[in-house]
Amino acid sequence: MIESIEKRELTPGSERAAVSALIKDLARELGFQKIGIVAAEALTEEGLRLQEWLARGFHGEMKWLEREPSQRSNPWQLFPDAKSVIVAGLNYYTPHQHQITARGNGRANSEATGKVSRYAWGDDYHEIVSEKLRRLLSLIKERWPDADGKVCVDIQPTMDKAWAVRAGLGWMGKHTNIITEDYGSWIFIGELLLNLELEYDEVEVADQCGSCTLCIDACPTSAIVEPYVVDSNRCISHATIESRAPQMREDVAAHSDGWLYGCDVCQDVCPWNAMTPVTDEPRFEPRAGNVNASLSEILELTPETYAARFRRSAMKRAKITGLQRNAKALLNQTPV
Repeated sequence: MIESIEKRELTPGSERAAVSALIKDLARELGFQKIGIVAAEALTEEGLRLQEWLARGFHGEMKWLEREPSQRSNPWQLFPDAKSVIVAGLNYYTPHQHQITARGNGRANSEATGKVSRYAWGDDYHEIVSEKLRRLLSLIKERWPDADGKVCVDIQPTMDKAWAVRAGLGWMGKHTNIITEDYGSWIFIGELLLNLELEYDEVEVADQCGSCTLCIDACPTSAIVEPYVVDSNRCISHATIESRAPQMREDVAAHSDGWLYGCDVCQDVCPWNAMTPVTDEPRFEPRAGNVNASLSEILELTPETYAARFRRSAMKRAKITGLQRNAKALLNQTPV
């Protein structure tokens, strides 16, 4: 338990190694499986790659990525006093499986369902990871009152995956998800920008994708246009979550592979995900109807029932109009 960890008095003269070790112990006690600490620096090369990706229009309808892209590669624009970046990874894998059910002919029935991406089965990861990082910051402040920091979990304009690579959590897979040696790509990533100078990890995890192209070959819409590059315009996750268009793009809808919300195909086929241990975070266990969602229930949602069902769920990202658009697109496809 956290209370059992020695509450060392951290002073400006404390050894950075001891401070860093304590922070890592606290993070693990809070449930994080992966933890790394690196210096707060500008992500120069990563920022240039982001600019190139944006210039190719591969961000699709995610126009907010165009706004101040330099901020995403500069931690000081988010937290001017940042000296260190604590990068944490949280395993969210649960062993449940999707079921394939009949659909098509433009009609919903009680058996017609759509698949939901694994990351959205349980409670909203933004809230869970943020809660743990805020608790970590609070514990650090208890031990060093001058400490201060900022929690970042996806919503903030940071390059989560770039920081994860720098901190040695894993490597960037060809599908552009972070892959770890022990949890595959089934991890959520968050950062804590901290005003303390710490001992920094210098472990770089080598890219172990090798010659494997399973994720590229398996993508139903060929959205992985080249290794390490995804065209969001073709991506099922983008089409079913981020897009606000009244109708799904025909070329994506025709190959949506039964996905109502998100898509896990590139992760499902990855060999590194074959032996991921089950998460010990109970809030990631699937909510009722969140592995395979009933299309008839989705189409019958009202603003009130939608708000109640998806409260504190990542699936609220698509909004009721998006979910119902996706359900209609699935019903108009030929049954699998």
